[in-house]
Amino acid sequence: MLINKTEVPIKFSEVDSLRVVWHGHFVRYFEDGREAFGKQYNLGYLDIYEKGLAVPLIDLQVNFKRILEYGDHAIIETTFINSPAAKLIFEYKIFSAKHGYVACTGKTTQVFMDPITKELHITVPAFIEQWKKQWNV
Repeated sequence: MLINKTEVPIKFSEVDSLRVVWHGHFVRYFEDGREAFGKQYNLGYLDIYEKGLAVPLIDLQVNFKRILEYGDHAIIETTFINSPAAKLIFEYKIFSAKHGYVACTGKTTQVFMDPITKELHITVPAFIEQWKKQWNV
């Protein structure tokens, strides 16, 4: 499995009056995790865009477990889930660095789309097949 771990500080602008991270920011943490994963494994959004494709989200699942608070850090664990279909699937675990517990889990699914025509690709792009072979997934 291909896994990336990245850590981000909880910013004041991300919390409510109780100093608790607002639920919508967890989706942004997923995005931070995907971006860090892409940098580590050469599968960033610009890498994909340079191949003439975009990867819009078609499914998002978020499961809240515990809170994150101002002054803590979120450790985002992003795991690539291999699929024979023409899509990218990632699973996430967000941990509290301060307390060590899992604060949130989730999953996203993205598909390949031509950014100009908005046409979806129903077959796996060749560069993704090559990428999977490179990383043995």
